[in-house]
Amino acid sequence: MAHSYSTATSDNISSAQTMLAVQKPAAEPGFHLVQAPIPEIGPEDVLVKVSLASICGTDLHITEWDNWSASRIKPPLIYGHEFCGVVEAVGKDVKKFHPGMRVSAEMHVPCRHCRQCMTGNLHICEQVQILGVDGDGCFAQYVKIPRLQLVTLPPEVSDEYGACLDSLGNAVHAVSRAEVSGKAVHIVGCGPVGLFAIKVAHALGATRVFASDVVPYRLELAEKAGADAVFDASKTTVSAEILAATKGMGADVVLEMSGNPHALKDGLTGLKNAGTVVLFGIFGQPVPVNLNQDIIFKEAQVIGVNGRRMFDTWILMLDLLEAKKIDIDFMLTHRFDLSDFGKAIELIGSGHSGKILLKP
Repeated sequence: MAHSYSTATSDNISSAQTMLAVQKPAAEPGFHLVQAPIPEIGPEDVLVKVSLASICGTDLHITEWDNWSASRIKPPLIYGHEFCGVVEAVGKDVKKFHPGMRVSAEMHVPCRHCRQCMTGNLHICEQVQILGVDGDGCFAQYVKIPRLQLVTLPPEVSDEYGACLDSLGNAVHAVSRAEVSGKAVHIVGCGPVGLFAIKVAHALGATRVFASDVVPYRLELAEKAGADAVFDASKTTVSAEILAATKGMGADVVLEMSGNPHALKDGLTGLKNAGTVVLFGIFGQPVPVNLNQDIIFKEAQVIGVNGRRMFDTWILMLDLLEAKKIDIDFMLTHRFDLSDFGKAIELIGSGHSGKILLKP
């Protein structure tokens, strides 16, 4: 029988009413480790005790305070948006969840009223708010989540995997949109989502998966992920390698995960006629593309991908994990206490890490 609690100050919560958290206190580079109040939950909220969190590239941008952060983030903010945890308390109107349940969450919170939400496209809600970006997130000992955003974790999904489902979900969404079964796939960019995409492409039936990047460490991880061939774009023309490997045909699917204009251009050169290109990487500048040569004359299909479908992507991802079709152990390269966030964010900035896990 589900238990119900009206606020985060119920008897199930520690008498200490503060928690350790990573905060962006002001509109400038850096972060503070603070003792913040434990969130109070409303009738339809759930308080989750964070078991593990993981760091995303977005968190690096927020820490460094780049142009995007300056235009979007409104300090003070507790950031972080990838985690798993255990339900600590629930609001009075929450029936499905109860204390002790292992959960993760979709941190893109849709309005559920706009045209996109009403037509099943909640992931591209016109008024979406992201926890850890637009509201307090999970780099803390506790996080408040609206009940409709929670996802129950099956026993087969470990805490380590549960903390990475946001990034893995991006890869599942991108790969599944391209219908890769029986096809040769080129993954451009071996950041975390690109590396996850190697595993997902194989799990969804790709015949061959090629991967390219310019960072040796990431290329080594791509090999560990099971890429059939790995190409260093700083040392070779990747499109020529792809064409040679496919007997001049080119890749059936190009998954652009780098956000690099030159990498996209070369990826399109190596795309076969009537192929599909999925754009996931975020570009920091306008991208010149020869639409005639690379898209129109090839009759290429271009698909933009943002986040994860709610909750189609989550269902497919958890099914793949439960069936042990995907393992991501190779990506879990480092682990830090939350109090060592500075060391962790410095490491991710170096490019010499996979997913970094944080223990509150």
